Amino acid sequence: MTLTNLIEVLEAAYPPARAESWDAVGLVCGDPAQPVRRVLFAVDPVAAVAAEALEWEADLIVTHHPLYLRGTTSVAATTPKGRLVHTLIKNDIALYTAHTNADVANPGVSDALARAVGLVGDLVPLQPFPDDPWRGLGRIGEVAAETTLGEFAAQAAQGLPRTAWGIRVAGDLSRPVRRVAVSGGAGDSLLGTAAAAQVDVFLTADLRHHPASEFVETGGPALIDAAHWATEWPWLDSAASILHASGVTVETRVSATVTDAWTKGLS
Repeated sequence: MTLTNLIEVLEAAYPPARAESWDAVGLVCGDPAQPVRRVLFAVDPVAAVAAEALEWEADLIVTHHPLYLRGTTSVAATTPKGRLVHTLIKNDIALYTAHTNADVANPGVSDALARAVGLVGDLVPLQPFPDDPWRGLGRIGEVAAETTLGEFAAQAAQGLPRTAWGIRVAGDLSRPVRRVAVSGGAGDSLLGTAAAAQVDVFLTADLRHHPASEFVETGGPALIDAAHWATEWPWLDSAASILHASGVTVETRVSATVTDAWTKGLS
């Protein structure tokens, strides 16, 4: 199995053409003709993930977040990203990224998040593409049985990987919850869309104080704010399963390395 073969499978599931214009997806480094036996899936292309790949003798790392989102004129080992490139190339480890094209895929990042926090039944995009109602940002689903905001928040915290950030809740904890919207990663831009969808809760990450405060004051859905890394980590297993479902004969591993930026929470 060559790197080219694997990329074809990944890009069938996560078409690069669906990525945002500002995004940087695809092959970052690696020889397309190189053989691949082991694939490590991770959220972030950082030194700790590269170390895990080296220890496991991975041939390819597939990450959600890009290494470079802005142009660069140097990959010298004088910066963390430059050192990462050197480490990967010297050890014949390729790096591939599926970012916003994985966010809007079917299934994609938010499908995995929805299942992780306990949503059941059919999932539909919160913000679907005009030309494809089954693809788009976010997902809307339902809980198995009506519950309260406090109980659903506890269920969500249990379903997501642990981080120093944990989760934060905005709203009356006794509020009834049945219909829920989720969006992996930063979801500020979808606040208005969630309100229009008439969901009971919107779960996402990186919510800022002022938008969240104003949103709650207008009587919109309750909010659950989780760590960015935690909301995207469930997708890794989904992405790995796509390789197996396609018949690709490689060994896969989902990185358990916590690469969330925040390492301690105090209260």
